[in-house]
Amino acid sequence: MTVVWLYSLVSVFVVSLISLVGLLAFRLKEENLKKILLYLVSFSAGGLFGDAFIHLIPEAAEESGFGVHVSLYILLGIIASFIAEKFLQWRHCHIPTSKEHPHSFAYMNLFGDAVHNFIDGLIIGGSYLASVPLGISTTLAVVFHEVPQEIGDFGVLIYGGFTRSKALLFNFATALTAVLGTVVALSLGFLMQGSAAFLVPFAAGNFIYIAGSDLIPELHKQEPKPLKSALQLTAFVLGVLVLLSLTFLE
Repeated sequence: MTVVWLYSLVSVFVVSLISLVGLLAFRLKEENLKKILLYLVSFSAGGLFGDAFIHLIPEAAEESGFGVHVSLYILLGIIASFIAEKFLQWRHCHIPTSKEHPHSFAYMNLFGDAVHNFIDGLIIGGSYLASVPLGISTTLAVVFHEVPQEIGDFGVLIYGGFTRSKALLFNFATALTAVLGTVVALSLGFLMQGSAAFLVPFAAGNFIYIAGSDLIPELHKQEPKPLKSALQLTAFVLGVLVLLSLTFLE
């Protein structure tokens, strides 16, 4: 059991470190970073939709069938996101996004990312409980899954008004919820599957809300230019395709 804990914790810390991929942005000039932010937001929106519809919802259906309960859990995720966003009270603020006034979709993205990373931790811990080889293969799948998502998440935080340092710190903090998920899975292994049955579709609902209610509208706020719109669509589709390609690694 000690070996399982060791492998699980090392694996989940490696996954958490992927959130620091935003360090690459420090090498870019601010004006160049701004030019690619909207495309990162597009990529993230596609990734969130792809994650929800290609991974999370099918996984929930595979575990317990696509019954009304799965739909309700997805709707609960959407409702929870709506309530959280209303509570933050920045959604319809007329003050422009800035470093002093970040907008709520950035915080909503952090909330969704924290839930998602917690689930990743549950899955990694549960896999190692089954066997070490399965745990290692699951960790690799999560790593491939996290790289594009964390790049997009960092872009969303910058676009939402965070400074680069603050975006990096907050992104890493949410990544650490994966450690909590692994500890919960290893400590309460026999209950883990029941919790995941709720959290997986709940996270899907959260991601659907963020992508559809926050990120997509942000893309429509910009002046519609054919080339930029085409590049945004390309980035969106690429985000979906990357998540789709990960199904061949699972």
